[in-house]
Amino acid sequence: QVQLVESGGGLVQPGGSLRLSCAASGFTFSRYTMSWYRQTPGKERELVAAMSSVGGSTNYADSVKGRFTISRDNAKNTVYLQMNSLKAEDTAVYYCKADRSYPAMVYWGKGTLVTVSS
Repeated sequence: QVQLVESGGGLVQPGGSLRLSCAASGFTFSRYTMSWYRQTPGKERELVAAMSSVGGSTNYADSVKGRFTISRDNAKNTVYLQMNSLKAEDTAVYYCKADRSYPAMVYWGKGTLVTVSS
């Protein structure tokens, strides 16, 4: 069955770094756009970063540009989110998403909590 399993979350001080990983299984990973979203209580889930299946083009939320980097390893069926210069406002549950257009398919992971606090 399809699985997206996030890992790498935790507690980090402001200015610190974390690398999130999302291990995928049960579908053809290389054919899917892979994204990271985040959500805080009372707010909608928001896109953080995305990487296309072909060409590897990327898209970032303005709030993380220059600090976060998304990457993927199709051989390992894994997508990463390198997060540097973390701020308190980056605190959220981070979710991994896989999607494709034809046919339309969307898969979500269960999330990993990132807490930025001193």
